[in-house]
Amino acid sequence: MKSGKSIYSAVTHDAHDERHFGAVHTPVYDSSLFTFETVAAMERAGGDADAYVYSRGNNPTVRTLEDKLAELEGGERARCFATGMGAVSAAVLSSVRTGDHIVCIDQAYGPARELMGGYLKRVGIETTFVDGTSVDDIVSAIRPETKLLYLESPSSLLFELQDLRRCAALARERGIRTIVDNTWATPCYQNPLALGIDLLVHSLTKYAGGHSDAMGGAVVGSAEAIVALSRSELVLFGAVMLPQTASVILRGLRTLPLRMERHQAGGLAVAAYLSSLPFVDRVRHPGLTSHPQHALARSQMSGYGGLLSFEAGEDRERLARFVDSLAYFRIGFSWGGYESLVSLQEGAAGRPRTPRPVVRLYVGLEDPADLIADLARAFRAAGFANQEEEQKP
Repeated sequence: MKSGKSIYSAVTHDAHDERHFGAVHTPVYDSSLFTFETVAAMERAGGDADAYVYSRGNNPTVRTLEDKLAELEGGERARCFATGMGAVSAAVLSSVRTGDHIVCIDQAYGPARELMGGYLKRVGIETTFVDGTSVDDIVSAIRPETKLLYLESPSSLLFELQDLRRCAALARERGIRTIVDNTWATPCYQNPLALGIDLLVHSLTKYAGGHSDAMGGAVVGSAEAIVALSRSELVLFGAVMLPQTASVILRGLRTLPLRMERHQAGGLAVAAYLSSLPFVDRVRHPGLTSHPQHALARSQMSGYGGLLSFEAGEDRERLARFVDSLAYFRIGFSWGGYESLVSLQEGAAGRPRTPRPVVRLYVGLEDPADLIADLARAFRAAGFANQEEEQKP
């Protein structure tokens, strides 16, 4: 953060605003429009990207959340959207034109891959998918017409990292914009803009909201890039965040650092437990020293989230029994709330290196000891070896 505050102070402290009569929580401005005393005042507002005219463009409650996110990420500006994919789509579309080329990691979020690898073909924009763990592969994929490098570090199934400093430097030398999905690490544990990345995107539905009751997305970056995006992709596509949603996410954001500490501790405890089991082939969590990119993780991150995955053989039916036997872990695809979740995933189009099958766990705010006991019971119910008797040395 450029402000110099600790992240705990940044999420809880707001400057006093006389418009709010000393309210400690920003009120919900649920007005769709804002009026003016004179024609001249309205005309001036029409040419001001920051003016409050119509809530499709700007809203005071949403602006408070945007300012908070920009501060947390060390960016000049931020814009919020109705969903994470609304933010991803706006960031990508603001970066490319017909005839341009995109390089995207092959383990990026599925709908983001479909946007770039499928939908944008309709308008003459091509995408090459690469192994994001290899800077050489990224460089080899770059063409003269490449205008965007899209990253997600760590990725959300195999938890692979990209070297953000090197990627930012090589892209900037070639006049290529970089975008990073920073949802997994949050501004608590990773600040890509400080590493040279141009824009970052967030699914605010996940950790920022934190209570599984609101959907949203954000783009953070330079004022120039965000104003340009605001004048086009934001207002033209209309995927704007409602003020009621912004208020809910602001509430969640105030406890983000505390919750992330809990998610980090629980995630590492569960990852360590899984790593001790002889029938678990691989645990994917960048906080483990066994992770092949652990050194890179330590160099560009200050902590870890609670989302991880593991592989335990190829018997999908047995793994499905394991998932069905869990009690604390609910079966679901999203993550970032207070509740622990599990999903059984297999390789999909665009993810050629995805093992089959993969169990993804999201460690919520429950006691890690209870979660580990739940995993142990489910492993036994599914016919895996007794973990209490056959742990790895």
